[in-house]
Amino acid sequence: MDCKFVVYNAARDNNLSQLKHTLSNRSESEIKMVISARVNGATPLVIACRNGHYNIVEYLLKRHANVEQVGSVSFDGEPIEDAPPLWCAAAAGHYGIVKLLVHHGANVNSTTRTNSTPLRAACFDGHFDIVKFLVTNGADFEVANRHGHTCLMIACYKGHYKIAQYLLTLNADVNRCSIKGNTALHDCAESGSLEILQLLLKHGATMDVDYYGMTPLLAASVTGHLPIVEHLITLACVSRKSRIDALELLGATYVDKKRDMISALSLWRRAMEDRNQEPKIPKTISEPIAAYEYVSEVKTIEGLEELVLDPDEMRMQALVIRQRILGPTHPDTSYYIRFRGAHYADAGRFDRCIELWTYALTMQQKILQPLSPMTQSSLLSFAELFSFMLVEAGRLLPRGRIVPPIEARDMLLIFNKAVLEVERGNKNKFNTFVLFWVKQLVLPL
Repeated sequence: MDCKFVVYNAARDNNLSQLKHTLSNRSESEIKMVISARVNGATPLVIACRNGHYNIVEYLLKRHANVEQVGSVSFDGEPIEDAPPLWCAAAAGHYGIVKLLVHHGANVNSTTRTNSTPLRAACFDGHFDIVKFLVTNGADFEVANRHGHTCLMIACYKGHYKIAQYLLTLNADVNRCSIKGNTALHDCAESGSLEILQLLLKHGATMDVDYYGMTPLLAASVTGHLPIVEHLITLACVSRKSRIDALELLGATYVDKKRDMISALSLWRRAMEDRNQEPKIPKTISEPIAAYEYVSEVKTIEGLEELVLDPDEMRMQALVIRQRILGPTHPDTSYYIRFRGAHYADAGRFDRCIELWTYALTMQQKILQPLSPMTQSSLLSFAELFSFMLVEAGRLLPRGRIVPPIEARDMLLIFNKAVLEVERGNKNKFNTFVLFWVKQLVLPL
């Protein structure tokens, strides 16, 4: 076996005796080459730091391994490219190795390909001792990753109270915005930690609006965190209309995400009672939409009570409410339309699935950039649905429905939308995209 593989495997598996034996009686130039070589994207030092093998790391450093060499490692199934040894040790929580690397001169502000620092990695998984050590040794807690996401933001999102509190005592910028305009308060509202949310507010966090027009209050409503919503709607800075929108949106989330119709109706009732207080705040009602079966938003308490008798209409109400409050540009608007369509498909109601998915796709093509991943995902969902219907046509489904034959007009409509997406897109991507959709939508015929 090639020497570099033996060395890498020994470092990966914590086999110090094998490592020493392999490197013995070799020249310094050979050793330098072998311990710098990458196997599966990582060097021996990088993989040893990732796996927490202190003795291996110590020995490699004695053999003059470059403390700043980078490699590819995996965390939670996700590949991390160009990760320095210190980043790997900090992310994995190996405090002793972190201290060892810093003692050997490792740059505490080194970054991965996505500009993530060792400090951010430690904040991600809540390694408080490592966070304090890195900051004490010069780590900059305001360095953001390529998305503009800071250490404070990730600590709040992951629910690490002690780390968030520590960073705030160091005067971390509580209202700093990411590239998409979200703040630590947004992240906290989305993740659901009321304790951290109160901490941020105590340190001057403000209710800013992000790239999608979302406040932390709406972010909590979208994700379904009732305690966060209840706390935020009591703040003096929250308007009555914002309070009503939050309760209505939270109700829609309870319908689709939590499948709790009773709680949803209770939230919608609270919002409606608030609307009806003087001075009244009427809803802005848009034209009924065919994909939503021409449902109009309920305007009275009596109308709300009648929804109990028709769960399907209640689900359409949730889609209408979400689209009114979030608008068509927010990803959750099209996501939940597709989500509801998928449920119809599972129930054997393929016509309703196609109708909703077509509406979502049309919406995406109007507002998103050409060849957007979201639009491509919608087209791929259609390809998978059509493939299933072509193969399974006539089969009896568990709920007593039969898989219908696919309508040629439906397939042609979606194929034309795929071609339209190509025409909107980059000419350099034209051939690949066309061939892909011809294969997905036409060849099954």
